[in-house]
Amino acid sequence: MEAENKSAIRRFYDEVWDKGNTEVAFEAFADDYVRHDLRPTQALPGGAGQAKVAADFRAAFPDLSFRVDLIIGEGDLVAARWTASGTHAGPWGEVPPSGRTVTFHGANFFRLQGGKVVEIWNHRDDLGLFQQTGGSIYAGATPERPA
Repeated sequence: MEAENKSAIRRFYDEVWDKGNTEVAFEAFADDYVRHDLRPTQALPGGAGQAKVAADFRAAFPDLSFRVDLIIGEGDLVAARWTASGTHAGPWGEVPPSGRTVTFHGANFFRLQGGKVVEIWNHRDDLGLFQQTGGSIYAGATPERPA
C-alpha cells in the first residue's frame, strides 16, 4: 500500500505541479477531501479545487519547475518535501509580477484511501517566496504599496 500511495503522490507532483497537467488532480483527490492549510484562503472542493490552485499558481509562475526531494510513506500516510523554482511573471495574489526568479520549498502530508487523497496538510515557505518576489505578508503590501 505504501508503494502505491507514494507513486500516486509522486505522479500528482510530476503531472500537476511540474508539467501543469491539472486534469490529473481529478484522479488524485477525492471529491470531499479535507484541506488543512496555514493560509487563509479556501480552495474549491475535490480535484477542481486542486486543479485551480495549481493553474492559478502556474499563471503567476508559468515556467514553474517542481522537484520532489523526499517522499516517505507509512500505512495510509505519505509525506513529501519538495523544491520549486520559476519566474514571477504574473500576479500572485496581491503581489504584482516582479520578473524575479524564485526558489522555495515546502512539505505536504497526505492521507489516502483507495488511491485518492482524502486529507492534505500544506506547508510552504510563503515568507521566503514573498521576500523573493518583493511582496509582503502584510495585507498584500508591496514595496510600492506599503502596509
